Amino acid sequence: DQHKVFEPSKVAGLRRRIILATNVAETSLTVPGIKYVVDAGTARISRYSPRAKVQRLPIEAISQASANQRSGRCGRTSDGIAIRLYSEEDFERRPEFTDPEILRTNLASVILQAASLGLGDISQFPFLQTPDSRGVKDGLDLLKELGAIQNNTGATKLTKIGVDLSRLPIEPRFARMVLESRNHGVTREVMAIVAGLTVQDPRERPLEKRPQADLSHARFTDPTSDFLSLLNLWNYLEEKQKELSSSAFRRMCKAEFLNYLRVREWNDVYRQLKTLTKPLGLSLGEPKIDPDGIHKSLLSGLLSHIGLKQVSDNKLGDKRGAHNSPRKQQHEFMGARNQKFVIFPGSALAKKPPAAVMSAELVETSRLFARTNAAIDPGWAEKIAGDLCKRSYSEPHWEKNQGAVVAYERVTLFGVTLVAHRRMQYSRVDPELCRELFIRHALVDGEWDSKQAFDRSNRALRRQLEELEERSRRRDILADDEVVFAFYDQRIPADVLSTRSFEGWWKKERATNPDFLTMQRADLLEETEAEHDENEFPSEWVYGDQKLKLKYRFEPGREDDGVTVEVPLPLLARLDPEPFEWLVPGLRLELITGLIKTLPKNIRRQVVPAADWAAKAAATLPETPQGNLLTTVAKA
Repeated sequence: DQHKVFEPSKVAGLRRRIILATNVAETSLTVPGIKYVVDAGTARISRYSPRAKVQRLPIEAISQASANQRSGRCGRTSDGIAIRLYSEEDFERRPEFTDPEILRTNLASVILQAASLGLGDISQFPFLQTPDSRGVKDGLDLLKELGAIQNNTGATKLTKIGVDLSRLPIEPRFARMVLESRNHGVTREVMAIVAGLTVQDPRERPLEKRPQADLSHARFTDPTSDFLSLLNLWNYLEEKQKELSSSAFRRMCKAEFLNYLRVREWNDVYRQLKTLTKPLGLSLGEPKIDPDGIHKSLLSGLLSHIGLKQVSDNKLGDKRGAHNSPRKQQHEFMGARNQKFVIFPGSALAKKPPAAVMSAELVETSRLFARTNAAIDPGWAEKIAGDLCKRSYSEPHWEKNQGAVVAYERVTLFGVTLVAHRRMQYSRVDPELCRELFIRHALVDGEWDSKQAFDRSNRALRRQLEELEERSRRRDILADDEVVFAFYDQRIPADVLSTRSFEGWWKKERATNPDFLTMQRADLLEETEAEHDENEFPSEWVYGDQKLKLKYRFEPGREDDGVTVEVPLPLLARLDPEPFEWLVPGLRLELITGLIKTLPKNIRRQVVPAADWAAKAAATLPETPQGNLLTTVAKA
């Protein structure tokens, strides 16, 4: 289309033409015959936003210098007239010059080269136009993301990756992809893609032949990756270059809507990168298609350009019907630092967007668009990003089947969730808590499949003391779980965190000290504990020539609270209720006290305090129960 500007009119008598031009009108290009210029006073100015970390193309008012350049397009060969569609006052208020590029671009390349040349702290470098401190910080952050520097302060120190990046004459993100490709054996493929990304897209879509062009380009389209589409085109061109002569190849490019000059530039960039492979230890190898390896290599330079598809509410879809605009139907992605973007409509992934995507660039025009995209597995980024990932842990708990403490891990990268809910061994995060939970759950509460002799012995001892509490109706005999925990805590080493590590340690320890973890009665008794008297709380009830088993329960409100006698059914008819009213000796004092408290008030006033009178009465009772309990107590 630009060539048509210079061609003479083929229509007889038609000398006047209108040329619609973009910023190319501000260059030194001279088009003969221009008499008039109409200047709208605006332009799309490329600006990098350090805050959003995206390249923006906002429409801005041009500077006075740009306006004068536009006016200068007329009058180069003869007098002309410039018409500005804005007031002179507006012109006077505008800045004299357009901001220099160093003030509106990503500074990562500048900082990388300055560090490789040993120029010291970049924030102190005497730039002719000093860039904003936010831009410097953003460049440092990007180099940190790429693993090129050891810290993100002004006095940068390059890593080995940083030194290699500085030797590649391309944007640091692309250079990082090339270096990563050697880990996956896809250097040839990644270099072809990177070279293609650094030049203008060679695929052309002339307005009058757009359907034919789209059909021709569709041969190379990969529905999952624009990067692979670019690689498919490269492989095709490489093959045709070998088959065809130079002139035949040029004609083929034109017939298939491919810009020959851009294709040649693509080849030149690839060839230049190829010359740098040997010093960097890169090997091109044979052509192959390894989608995962290629995308992992590309992802190393695009860690902050990944996004997850947002779950949208489609309930309103039917109501909107045909009124839905294409913009409303686009799927939004949540990217780094909570940025929302959509896939550019020209991408192969726009119609069926994947769950996770990485993008070569994020450009803001009417909205934030992701250009040149590929579907990825978010888990790849976790390994590549390394320490850049942030991890949080939730719900640490003991699991009997695993014999260890497990928790759920959440991994994020620049705010993008890579792993949402992954089970993991919590011992590498908080070994002290794991040890505590192991002792409490496995050893104290018995939540493990133990086959250890000490564990069986300790549990038997605790059951005996619990039975003693039931008999004596006291809760101050057996020590609580904290005492049991303290017993194990003092004896078990700090590195025992699970059943597996415990069994490894105990196997060696018990060989020399088999009773090291066996509890004694004194370890579990409180200081106020009294010795159990079998006469006071017998385990059997003697009735005539029969011995009946007794069970004790100390839980007021339950049906079996107190003492229960187990009577075989054949003996039931022979039993006399009076002996059972006397209870066991250890409970008679409490029984008599309760009986005194049930007396009528005029009598009860004469026998207070009830406990003292009950003790006196109990002392006069016969050792062997005889007769009716109420009558005997009343006489006493």
